[in-house]
Amino acid sequence: MSSLLHRLGRWCAGHAGRVLAAWFLLIALLGGAVSAVGMHLSDSFAISGTESMDGLEVLEERLPQAAGTSEQVLFTASDGQIENHREAIEGFVQQVSGLDGVALVSSPFGDQDTGAPSTVSRDGAHVLVQIQADSSVGSITSGTTDRATELSRDLEDLAQDAQETDPALRVQLGGNIGQNVGIGISATELIGVVIAAVVLFITFGSFLAAGAPILAALIGVGSGMLGILLTAAVVDINSTTPVLAVMIGLAVGIDYALFILSRAREYLAEGIAPIEAAGRATATSGSAVVFAGITVIVALCGLSVARIGFLTTMGLASVAVVAVSVLVALTVVPALIGLIGTRLMPRLPRSSRRDARARRGRSSGPAARWVRVATRRPWLTISAVVVLLGLCAVPITGLRLALTDNGFEAEGTQRRQTYDAISEAYGEGYNSPIIVIADITNTSDPRKAVDELAQEVSSLDGVEEVALATPNEDGTLAFIQIRPEKSQADPGTMDLVREIRDRAGDYERAHGVTDIMVTGQTAVAIDVAESLNASLLPFGIVVVGLSLFLLMIVFRSVAVPVTATLGYLLSLAAGMGAVGAVFGWGWAADLLAVTRVGAVISFLPVIVMGVLFGLAMDYEVFLVSRMREEWIRRRPADSASPEQRRRAAVEAVESGFTGSATVVGAAAVIMIGVFAAFIHTDNVYVKPIALGLSVGIVADAFLVRMTLVPAIMAALGDRAWWLPAWLDRQLPVIDVEGEGLSRTLEHEEWSASYGRAVVRAEGLRLADAEGTVIEGLDLVLRPGEIGLLRAPSLLARRALAAALGGRLRPADGLLVVDDHVLPDGTASIQSVTTSLRHWDQDVPEHVRLVVVDDPGKRRWRRIHDLASSGMAVLVTLAEGAALDMPESDHPSVGSDRGPWPAVVVDIDTAGRATTLTGPSQPRRPVQEQSQCPHDPGVSTDTPPDASTDQTHGSEVRA
Repeated sequence: MSSLLHRLGRWCAGHAGRVLAAWFLLIALLGGAVSAVGMHLSDSFAISGTESMDGLEVLEERLPQAAGTSEQVLFTASDGQIENHREAIEGFVQQVSGLDGVALVSSPFGDQDTGAPSTVSRDGAHVLVQIQADSSVGSITSGTTDRATELSRDLEDLAQDAQETDPALRVQLGGNIGQNVGIGISATELIGVVIAAVVLFITFGSFLAAGAPILAALIGVGSGMLGILLTAAVVDINSTTPVLAVMIGLAVGIDYALFILSRAREYLAEGIAPIEAAGRATATSGSAVVFAGITVIVALCGLSVARIGFLTTMGLASVAVVAVSVLVALTVVPALIGLIGTRLMPRLPRSSRRDARARRGRSSGPAARWVRVATRRPWLTISAVVVLLGLCAVPITGLRLALTDNGFEAEGTQRRQTYDAISEAYGEGYNSPIIVIADITNTSDPRKAVDELAQEVSSLDGVEEVALATPNEDGTLAFIQIRPEKSQADPGTMDLVREIRDRAGDYERAHGVTDIMVTGQTAVAIDVAESLNASLLPFGIVVVGLSLFLLMIVFRSVAVPVTATLGYLLSLAAGMGAVGAVFGWGWAADLLAVTRVGAVISFLPVIVMGVLFGLAMDYEVFLVSRMREEWIRRRPADSASPEQRRRAAVEAVESGFTGSATVVGAAAVIMIGVFAAFIHTDNVYVKPIALGLSVGIVADAFLVRMTLVPAIMAALGDRAWWLPAWLDRQLPVIDVEGEGLSRTLEHEEWSASYGRAVVRAEGLRLADAEGTVIEGLDLVLRPGEIGLLRAPSLLARRALAAALGGRLRPADGLLVVDDHVLPDGTASIQSVTTSLRHWDQDVPEHVRLVVVDDPGKRRWRRIHDLASSGMAVLVTLAEGAALDMPESDHPSVGSDRGPWPAVVVDIDTAGRATTLTGPSQPRRPVQEQSQCPHDPGVSTDTPPDASTDQTHGSEVRA
């Protein structure tokens, strides 16, 4: 992958104008499309398949006037006597009844004919009017429609007329019908971008370097956001979804751009040209960015584990923004590097600083001093961090999950003001009506059955009163509306819904009714909350399991993924503890503009778990990958003492930490600033999520990744990098450190010096579950050459053929086929290598290497033909096998058909490889080689000596 990213980065840097123009054109097109179709976001949550949703479907079919969105209008008399203003209120009711889209309006002063009770408050100063909209306006589970918006304006006009008619009246609308649904992002949330700009300027000391990541992130977020808004025209997307997507997209977009840009500045400081620096930075840090982005994407896709539609939509929308951010980082950032050029170069090259520190004997700076403190007494550090984060997690006990109602809206909003006024006048339960329906088709007296059922329900604990109990028009459905004592988010109301459902069987047997269901907005909210709570455990298992698996693949270690996952859980506990302290216990609630505590949105833990997981893995990869690089470089010989190995491991931790901590710290501060800016948003769903992520990142970046992880690595020593050999062979290879690029660049330099080779193997070792199959293989095979490998084991011959065909990963050493370095070029190698099984088998022209095992006479002739056409051919034989080929077909050394064989390799019974002919082919630079196109070791005008002739002759025939 790193080789592909290298080419991509170079191309984007060399065509900066085209790349930037393409992205700006895309944003313009998306913006025009959104302007044309408009925004169609919803402000509701629903889960299909629950009892409450099934009940709404029954209501829509059999009592449609009760299935639409409802609105409560509160009338308050300034003189304290609402009866004195009856005429104005009844005039309002009569006018509303005639509006298009209104199915039913309650009689606020009671109706003896229908049995509707009066809604005059106990103190006589208030009265409530209940307005029920029909399906044309939408339901509680659908978004705002044009008809709802029009009806909302009509209600506001009539309310204003009523107040003008009777100035002593105050009219307050609940705001449920036609509520304004928007993105809900203001300039306040952009404070995080300002914080990021300041941090980047301090980190880089350059306005240009600081502005590049900001621009890249804004391009990514702008494209992703416009795409979400355009998708909302055909898919139901909640208004909270874009806010979450912007928050996550800004954070990861700036961070990903920062990682690539900082690596490019290192290359520029070493004197590498800007275009090449962009390519190398994209290949190295870009590989880590791709992996980091994939972890975030997979974690967010994991939200679908809950099987909750709106939560899955949230996850997929955020996935789209993260994916765009990764793509922007891989294209726009290299383009900006190529465009700005050497002006991005740091004032003092990092290499100069490293050289100066090396002359002083040890690394210096805050990062070096910090890691030494953390690793000096590692077990003390580990204990301190675990205890501290454990204490931070204690407030989780005050965290209560629910689907919050209008009582949690920001103070001063219409919905919050009306909610508070109704709660003060009537009690919180008036804002959270519960609907009970039942099939009464088989009852002899539908009215009596409804009354008896209503009486049973009214006797339950937590019921304030039964507001309405009536059958539908055809007498087949009972409709009972009850008012609980507490609000929708209160545990008592949730317990009441559960109790009615638990007693449903008894009620059905006692009163002859069937299919009792609890529904309505309150029941829907409770069902959503309970479904979300039930999804926490499976989602947590998926995230933790994914964490272990991905990190084990990257770091080829058991200890690293285990400690990283445990650290993630500690960070998560600290973040959720902060939410519990503020939104449960009320700590610092006023400071953070939290207008009501007691509950938070039910999907908060799932969102925080998914996002924090991805970001925690980012920091783990960028920090520990540097430590692994240092360990590979410093790893002592197997004969070293345990103390030497432990010391080398600690030095690798310190050096790797020092090399990456500054950038990771800056990235964490940026992430914290972006999330913290959303804490003061008016969106009650996003506010606790932003707080949890802010504190979670603080804990994860600075306490876990920068303190706990180095301490654990130092305590484990070289055991931190242990992985069973059998497991190492089973795991796929993911290059997130850019090692593949290093191998590719080395091979390019080798080819420039020694000429092109179709096959190049150095110190190659192949192994299976039983152990080593081939060891120490050195082989160079050029276009038009034939190589011979003799091995007593069929397994060895097949293993080499599989490795050359990209089907077996080398256990050690270097293997290059047609300039593709394994394991990065596996897919490409598979397309240019084939095996010749039949003499007349078709070999495509794009094939560069043909492997033949134990050929017969007819295939020998085909082998020479293939070599003459420029293909490299490797022949494998059993030890001692005769060359079944006519003597006349043996080409002489230096002939037009090339030397045969160019290379001869023997494999002994232990798998050790010995190159008998051509072992020094690549050892001389191209300009020193002879003009012979086939054998750089033999000159065309100098005949081979006897020993060489014998090697090509009798040695092969042996």
